[in-house]
Amino acid sequence: MIVVMQTGSTQADIDAVLERLKEYNLQGHLTIGAERTVVAVVGATIPPTLREEMEYFSGVKETVRITQPYKLVSREVRPDDTIVEVRGVKVGGGSTVVIAGPCSVESEEQIMESARAVREAGASMLRGGAFKPRSSPYTFRGLGELGLRLLAQARDETGLPIVTEVMTPTDVDLVARYADVLQIGARNMQNYQLLEEVGRTGMPVLLKRGLSATIEEWLLSAEYVIAQGNPNVILCERGIRTFETATRNTMDLNAVALAKRRTHLPVIADPSHGTGKWYLVGPLALASIAAGADGVILEVHPDPDRAKSDGGQSLNPENFAALMPKIAAVAAAVRG
Repeated sequence: MIVVMQTGSTQADIDAVLERLKEYNLQGHLTIGAERTVVAVVGATIPPTLREEMEYFSGVKETVRITQPYKLVSREVRPDDTIVEVRGVKVGGGSTVVIAGPCSVESEEQIMESARAVREAGASMLRGGAFKPRSSPYTFRGLGELGLRLLAQARDETGLPIVTEVMTPTDVDLVARYADVLQIGARNMQNYQLLEEVGRTGMPVLLKRGLSATIEEWLLSAEYVIAQGNPNVILCERGIRTFETATRNTMDLNAVALAKRRTHLPVIADPSHGTGKWYLVGPLALASIAAGADGVILEVHPDPDRAKSDGGQSLNPENFAALMPKIAAVAAAVRG
């Protein structure tokens, strides 16, 4: 449930509510919005009499039951959009971000050429994998810490914040020393220990939807991060596995529009993984923005034919540069 505070309620009023919740072994997460201040109540068991009890407290306007299983992620708790800021880049709140770069960091020359190309075309952030979860153990699985150092070098030259994946709880501290956004890949969406560990860092987290995950499961995974006191979550729709075999995945734009309605978190889309084919990336990127996405994350490689991973779904710099003004045009049309 949520406890809605009266306009003009004092900090002492809020503290009294929080203290009473602690007596019931419940957590109170404070959200201060433009129009109202609320305390989201979360815990294993909420006493049936608590709503009525809270309404007798000084400064409390009303209590409202949250109907969704995810509490802190829900728009019932926070009607206003959350804006996640990454080194001055704002994700959400009406802006359109473009995160671009290669699937994986392969060499200094490759990542630097990629970073310069996407920055020149107007990208907001640089993506690149130092640790890669691959279906086969015999394929390229990333350069590890060397890849992180090369990403940091690219950031130093271009100024682009870094988005890179972390795969295990034990790697969180290492990746956090280099990254600006910690990416949770589709295969790890329900790795709850990892979600809690990145939540404790307080850093921005990009949470990809699982290959077969429902929207509710996706939002509950975001709840794991926010429950650790970290509100900086960016949701990413990246396609789901269906019966269709013509494309790598099925890009679920329903999820983009519905997530924007049900949650206050920013939502972006990944048409590279969503389609698996470079010539479908542009159309689906534009469709994602039209559906309400706050941005896209795209794979861009200087020589896709020789990429060590996901070359078939990677744009080359020329195609990426041609797509960027189209993204800006659709965003301007949609957002006015």
